[in-house]
Amino acid sequence: MKQTARQRRMDCPEEVAFVNLVRTTEFLSRPLAQLMKTVDLSGTQYNVLRILRGSPEGLTCGEIGSRMITREPDITRLLDRLEKRSLISRCRETKDRRVVQTRITPEGLELLASLDSPVRDAHRELLGHLGTQRLAELTELLAACRKETD
Repeated sequence: MKQTARQRRMDCPEEVAFVNLVRTTEFLSRPLAQLMKTVDLSGTQYNVLRILRGSPEGLTCGEIGSRMITREPDITRLLDRLEKRSLISRCRETKDRRVVQTRITPEGLELLASLDSPVRDAHRELLGHLGTQRLAELTELLAACRKETD
């Protein structure tokens, strides 16, 4: 008896879980991407601004890269676009001229502040129906998935 591709996938629970994770990520990302589009930001640009808001003393390009949610191969170009919009500033350190610190500007802080409530509302709309306990369980399961790679 010949097995269909769907039947073969069902034999592999890891594949079923993986496909569901990818589909869910796409589903959950769409509304947030649309929100970011209204202010001409990508998800990775938004992520950089949030990282920098949490580090007012500034961070190097490498430090930003290590804190990103998704890996960005060309952080320098990403920072160039944000700097062109005056959302971040970069300056060389006086102690070590090789080190360039990146900081969020008042304009960047203002843009983030305007997004805080809509982003929180979108998260609640997308995931709030799960409730606190199930969200904690989901968070724990997702962290366990990353355990070997983080």
